[in-house]
Amino acid sequence: MTSQNGIYAAHPLRAARWATFTMFVANGFGFGAWAAAIAPVKAMLSLSAASLSYALLAMTIGGVLALQPSSFLIRSLGGTGRTTRLAGIAFAAALALPALSPNLAVLIVAGALLGASMSLMDVAMNAHASHVEKHWGAAIMSSFHAGFSLGGLAGTGFGALLLWLGTPTPLLLMPTAAVVLVLAALAMPHLGPGDLHRGAGGAIFRLPERRLLALACILMFCLLIEGGMADWSGIYLTTIGESTARAASGYGAFSAAMVSGRLFGDTVVRRLGRKRVVAFGTAMAAAGLLLATALPSFAAVVAGFALVGAGLSNVVPCVFSTAAQRAASPATGIAEVSTAGFGGLLSGPPLIGAVAAHWGMRSGIGVILLAALAALAISLRLKPAERTVSATPPAPGPGTDAD
Repeated sequence: MTSQNGIYAAHPLRAARWATFTMFVANGFGFGAWAAAIAPVKAMLSLSAASLSYALLAMTIGGVLALQPSSFLIRSLGGTGRTTRLAGIAFAAALALPALSPNLAVLIVAGALLGASMSLMDVAMNAHASHVEKHWGAAIMSSFHAGFSLGGLAGTGFGALLLWLGTPTPLLLMPTAAVVLVLAALAMPHLGPGDLHRGAGGAIFRLPERRLLALACILMFCLLIEGGMADWSGIYLTTIGESTARAASGYGAFSAAMVSGRLFGDTVVRRLGRKRVVAFGTAMAAAGLLLATALPSFAAVVAGFALVGAGLSNVVPCVFSTAAQRAASPATGIAEVSTAGFGGLLSGPPLIGAVAAHWGMRSGIGVILLAALAALAISLRLKPAERTVSATPPAPGPGTDAD
């Protein structure tokens, strides 16, 4: 598949791209189906909201703890391609565990294992995607993340279908795990070895390098926004008088706009460069949140949330690509900025809730607006990357990177 120096030939490069895209779809599919299974698992175990939160927190903690060792594992296991394969298998296996849990204690352990396997797969496949993008010779990271978003929508629909068919809760995630495993099996032969020569060395746990701090902060604020949108967009719409059914339109508009933005994101990044995409994207998100808070009507809020989704759609892929280029290895860069990103994902929703409890839900959404403005301010101070993104189709040799 590759020459001795690791450069893909043209045809295997295309196969590697589609295989990597398939792994993103598989990861998103599993995540979406798990989201659909949370409520049935809660009902099966007769959990309170507080008890369920312990399991969800364990999943997040497991994910955070697995982030930075994942770059060490990539080196130990022989490259991003092989690690992505093994992580895909581990994720499929862990996915079936929560619905099989007989009690809260087991669910907490299952959640931690699921979060850890998801993080390992996330770092490995993003690092591998960066490697493929480098040899492709043009920005293609957004298309991989579009695969995750599409997989998430498909997984949520698949989970809803299983519930509609009356699938018993203990068996609810087994078909999903099987689909993930099949997708991974189809992709595995074509991934290639990936990054072999620049694996992470040194300490397993480390803070982001100084040259990655700005990117880490942008990712932290962006994931704070995404978490806030997932948890609070519907509640905000109910506070302005909308029914719970209509309130779901807020997050639906956000998600649909994000998928659409990622489908066209590669073309946008090639034309504008990553730095401009991050700046314009965070500015668009801020404008959408300003619209949603300044004009609290159904149409304005839904339109504002759609702007947030469209704006943020390509920010995370750009941050990952740039971090992969600037760090000692792609896996190290992605793991280090992801650690900060999870901090935003963890801290955002409770912070928004605390502000909303004291000053109202519009002020809570204002916290998300401030995060968007902070991300915009940092993005305007980003240094241009050393090389530019090519606007040309793939070439069978090393490509160029960010902005």
